Amino acid sequence: MSLHQDLDELVKEDVISRQTADKIDAYYATKKGSSGNSLFVVFGVLGATLVGLGLILIIAHNWDDLSRLQKTILAFIPLVSAQGFCAYALIKKQGNQRWIESSGSFLFFSLAAVIAMIGQIYNLPGDMPAFLLTWMLLALPLVYVMKSSMISILYLIGITGYGAETGYSSLYSSEWYYWPMLLSIVPHYYLLLKKRPQSYFTQIHHWLLALSLTCVLGTLADSHEELMFIAYFSLFGLFYAATHFSVFQSPGMFVNGYKLIGALGTLTILLILSFEEFWSHLSQTEWHLMEVLGTPEFLTGLFVSLGALWIFSLRIRKAGLSQIQAMEWSFLLFIPIFMVGFFSTISVLIINLMILTLGVLTVRRGARESHLGLLNYGLIIVTLLVVSRFFDNQIPFVWRGILFVLVGIGFFIANYWMLKKRKENV
Repeated sequence: MSLHQDLDELVKEDVISRQTADKIDAYYATKKGSSGNSLFVVFGVLGATLVGLGLILIIAHNWDDLSRLQKTILAFIPLVSAQGFCAYALIKKQGNQRWIESSGSFLFFSLAAVIAMIGQIYNLPGDMPAFLLTWMLLALPLVYVMKSSMISILYLIGITGYGAETGYSSLYSSEWYYWPMLLSIVPHYYLLLKKRPQSYFTQIHHWLLALSLTCVLGTLADSHEELMFIAYFSLFGLFYAATHFSVFQSPGMFVNGYKLIGALGTLTILLILSFEEFWSHLSQTEWHLMEVLGTPEFLTGLFVSLGALWIFSLRIRKAGLSQIQAMEWSFLLFIPIFMVGFFSTISVLIINLMILTLGVLTVRRGARESHLGLLNYGLIIVTLLVVSRFFDNQIPFVWRGILFVLVGIGFFIANYWMLKKRKENV
């Protein structure tokens, strides 16, 4: 039976009023249309991309037989065509996301094609970072002229590639360009959060911004790379805390880019630092306070930690201390633990206890909320700690084997108890 027939039956039986039935019918019609529009937008963007790539391949097939003038004219044909489509979308198809996103994507790739072809035709000097920089600077205005989220997504991918390419190589001195280029996309991101916080484009922006910052933050390291652990740990803590605000929330952890990257990043750093080698190196290195205070690593860690602390304070003010999860506290504990590591290797023991505590508290939370996923997530944290200790030569093989057996038994007992509890509550 269809929804419309169900609603008519409910009205006939005086369960709901006709006005309520019309509102429900209109709501689901709008929801269905929105889903269809999103699918059309995706296919429109893919179609525009394939058309652009096809034109480039056709031109490339006969490239060597053309004169320089003919090559120049052909180089600009995709660009002019894309501009025509964009003008038509802005003038005749205002508010039509399919036309906006498709024509905008076509123009975005046409820019890359004309830049590459003109450079090849006239033998202009350049390399990949210069190409990406030129491309992204030309594409940036399109985000706001077209009001296109797809161009914004492609732009974020492009500047991340540029930032990583220049930042992790000693051949370039323009890696700082990434940061103002990233800030330039913030107004569009803010509008997405304000107007369409739950849209697919907004969720993709969450993922890309988190990944972009994670990839490029390390380029700020100079001579004291060890201090970047504080910056990264605070960054992941900021990501995780921010997901509890409504504008950053998503249905499910695996859909939420900030939450998943924040949690995985935090656990990865803790597991890396659960080995003694790092702390032995840190405590044996000579550190001069005044020299450290002026390093980019220290300033980066300070800036990111203050940002994470600000988000964390807003979170406490909104939800109260009782609602704060263990993962959210971890970045505050990590900073003093890291400071202790400058003088003693006892930090390695504290880090291992910290991982164990996170796992146990997550298991406890999963049991309290009767959430099988959370329960197993906590057990996985404990398992990862045990696996890490398997590669620790200071622990005898017998004890390693016992730990594996205990964790395996824990998995079985915890899941059996949870499933039994669920059956009793049914």
